[in-house]
Amino acid sequence: MICQKFCVVLLHWEFICVITAFNLSYPITPWRFKLSCMPPNSTYDYFLLPAGLSKNTSNLNGHYETAVEFNSSDTHFSNLSKTTFHCCFRSEQDRNCSLCADNIEGKTFVSTVNSSVFQQMGANWNIQCWLKGDLKLFICYVESLFKNPFKNYKHKVHLLYVLPEVLEDSPLVPQKGSFQMVHCNCSVHERCECLVPVPTAKLNDTLLMCLKITSGGVIFQSPLMSVQPINMVKPDPPLGLRMEITDDGNLKISWSSPPLVPFPLQYEVKYSENSTTVIREADKIVSATSLLVDGILPGSSYEVQVRGKRLDGPGIWSDWSTPHVFTTQDVIYFPPKILTSVGSNVSFHCIYKNENKIVSSKKIVWWMNLAEKIPQSQYDVVSDHVSKVTFFNLNETKPRGKFTYDAVYCCNEHECHHRYAELYVIDVNINISCETDGHLTKMTCRWSTNTIQSLVGSTLQLRYRRSSLYCFDIPSIHRISKPKDCYLQSDGFYECVFQPIFLLSGYTMWIRINHPLGSLDSPPTCVLPDSVVKPLPPSSVKAEIIKNIGLLKISWEKPVFPENNLQFQIRYGLSGKEIQWKMYDVYDAKSKSVSLPVPDLCAVYAVQVRCKRSDGLGLWSNWSNPAYTVVMDIKVPMRGPEFWRIINGDTMKKEKNVTLLLKPLMKNDSLCSVQRYVINHHTSCNGTWSEDVGNHTKFTFLWTEQAHTVTVLAINSIGASVANFNLTFSWPMSKVNIVQSLSAYPLNSSCVILSWILSPSDYKLMYFIIEWKNLNEDGEIKWLRISSSVKKYYIHDHFIPIEKYQFSLYPIFMEGVGKPKIINSFTQDNTEKHQNDAGLYVIVPVIISSSILLLGTLLISHQRMKKLFWEDVPNPKNCSWAQGLNFQKRTDIL
Repeated sequence: MICQKFCVVLLHWEFICVITAFNLSYPITPWRFKLSCMPPNSTYDYFLLPAGLSKNTSNLNGHYETAVEFNSSDTHFSNLSKTTFHCCFRSEQDRNCSLCADNIEGKTFVSTVNSSVFQQMGANWNIQCWLKGDLKLFICYVESLFKNPFKNYKHKVHLLYVLPEVLEDSPLVPQKGSFQMVHCNCSVHERCECLVPVPTAKLNDTLLMCLKITSGGVIFQSPLMSVQPINMVKPDPPLGLRMEITDDGNLKISWSSPPLVPFPLQYEVKYSENSTTVIREADKIVSATSLLVDGILPGSSYEVQVRGKRLDGPGIWSDWSTPHVFTTQDVIYFPPKILTSVGSNVSFHCIYKNENKIVSSKKIVWWMNLAEKIPQSQYDVVSDHVSKVTFFNLNETKPRGKFTYDAVYCCNEHECHHRYAELYVIDVNINISCETDGHLTKMTCRWSTNTIQSLVGSTLQLRYRRSSLYCFDIPSIHRISKPKDCYLQSDGFYECVFQPIFLLSGYTMWIRINHPLGSLDSPPTCVLPDSVVKPLPPSSVKAEIIKNIGLLKISWEKPVFPENNLQFQIRYGLSGKEIQWKMYDVYDAKSKSVSLPVPDLCAVYAVQVRCKRSDGLGLWSNWSNPAYTVVMDIKVPMRGPEFWRIINGDTMKKEKNVTLLLKPLMKNDSLCSVQRYVINHHTSCNGTWSEDVGNHTKFTFLWTEQAHTVTVLAINSIGASVANFNLTFSWPMSKVNIVQSLSAYPLNSSCVILSWILSPSDYKLMYFIIEWKNLNEDGEIKWLRISSSVKKYYIHDHFIPIEKYQFSLYPIFMEGVGKPKIINSFTQDNTEKHQNDAGLYVIVPVIISSSILLLGTLLISHQRMKKLFWEDVPNPKNCSWAQGLNFQKRTDIL
């Protein structure tokens, strides 16, 4: 106890450190080395003296006075009578205690301490330094080797360092004030961590350092150390350690190199295997980032760790990676899952273990979804225990509920394990369509995923490679390609934009499906931007109906780009909600207009034009904005309106009021409008005049002459109608009677049949006027003009059977209107006959259908009765008495 307290007191004594000038520093090694401060009377067995000093040196035994200044400190020690200690470095590889490589006597690094305790025990520290894997920090660990009772005292460690710009021949030690000091973290008493920041640009420079250690109030200072940080890199542990079974049945251990390492690494892999039959351990060094372990067995457990170190040159091993454990199942499939495309060939391998015994590959059978046994012709024996099955020209996998794969089972003859391999087959035929805009500045490509099966965890990416000029005859996927960002649109298509573009460069592109199971590529397609130009639509599109010709004229201006010859396509139709388009192609590149016939010259037409390269390349442009025709008069009206008259007045007087009833012209007859009607009068006394009635359809005039002819003209903006109807009012002709009889037969409530019989006449019959009205109402009369050759006519109107109707038939001659035949009711004698005739049209088909149905029923019943009757009659050929008789031959019975 007294000795321990005495030692503690001595450790708090002042410690003096001096350094003499020297030309060499201690080179730091990649492995651990030791800092030792030794008492003068120690033998080699306890301490190793610095190089250049004899272990029998006598001048170190007594008190020694020194006066030396340390370049990196402002502290001066002089005229102090101390005990002199020698501090030096030694490595695990070299047991010589040395300051530097050369043994130069008198240039020794020493420390002096007022302590008799250190004369007996000395002071030792383990030191190890390295450059961190991120190449930013140089780290030194200082571990105290003090023995009891001193190891419990706290340590303070400082590291002084300098990175000189240029190392000259003399002196090597930098001048005073150039060193920088960092405080080391001594969170644990026996170990301190010193961090020195190193700029990336100075990784190859020489770093000079020394340690200043304070323990129990005593200060120790190390000799000068030198190191090139790049030679002391300690990489980070390898990343992404994983294990998988290869197609050959081997265990593949793979990993990734740590980032930021500026040189290749070598790796040390240690692994252990534990199974029911084998226990083994191995340690291998490789330069690749993977290692194959053969002889893998089902039901085995593998534990693996990896560390890395610089491949060429000095360096430090990284820490071991986190242990990774991989356990094989009783049934091993390799690969356990396959992702492939339609039409490809794939193979699965299998090792089957049953009750701690591996089944022979010759006894293994394969099943698909446990429903279909795979033919043995698709089996292969790889080894005694490895079986292989191959699928050829695969079809797309059909989803079964939530399962998007086919389950492939490896079985032991009649027994199947619940584990299976998964087979995903996808149709990767994705159509990529591109178009170059009309300004020739960008190319837009579109593609849809609706045609392919969606897999969870998969991503789609368009990749492309641009050739310098044109496309190859057969596009192929190049190993060097670029990705292109594509964005999903509202219509379900992905869209990618290439801008700027090279019009004559071939863009080979394909869709890559990335999945954890692997990657699949769609068939590549090559696109030449110049060949997929979608021009701008034609501009200045106009549409009009040409006057006096009656054709639809369409004109346009071609777009500026492309400069190739263009063909044009026109669509036109009657304007409305749903336009029924008609198409017309124009192949003449110089054409800027075309005239087309249309059925209705008085309708509004919508017209659009688009264009495309004449050589067949490229795409059709969008349709131009629609142009519309304006309805206007094209020609004079084709004819005047039809008209009839109502005569009012006393039949005994010669003056009568005649009211003309005009039927308005339709657009097709008026071409295309009627501004007014004009009535021309001509009398027997050669009186002629005209009256403009405007748009009125009724006009009344006074008939006073024996014969009065009126003609009605239709007038539009072009002129008057040429073909017009005439009607002559003649007193003598009004007495000419050629209609012998007139009959009216109601067919139903909407149709009445009117028939008549004519007598011969010398007058030229032009046409008939049929007139009818309801006698129970005061409504206007209704009339029709029909041909003179007609003898029967169907009047379609709304007829009420209980009402009385008047029917009149007027013969119209060139000389005037003849005497009409008038009836005031329907013809009664033949009404029932016509109704019965109409009923026959319904009854006769019903009778015929019923007869056919009855006949078929009788035939079927006859066959059934015949079958039932003869089932009870025995076959005479089966009777003994009938053997040898010919039943086809007639035998007369007497």
